[in-house]
Amino acid sequence: MADYISSIDQLLDEMIKQQETKVLKIAHEILPNTTPEDLRNPQDFSELINDTKFNYEDGILTGYLSVKAAVKNLINL
Repeated sequence: MADYISSIDQLLDEMIKQQETKVLKIAHEILPNTTPEDLRNPQDFSELINDTKFNYEDGILTGYLSVKAAVKNLINL
């Protein structure tokens, strides 16, 4: 069972990392000097908030992070 949980955790980490890279790439297309820290508060950048592609991909990232939190919570029950 521990191997199964470890595999899920590793898969989620890979998905999150890939999506973070994708979101940052899109942000760089909109605002070239965007940093990963800036993406924690995209509402500070109207150019990002007004871009539908950025919002879509950022929403996917948020979903992945939510699944990661839910899985960790389930493991700790």
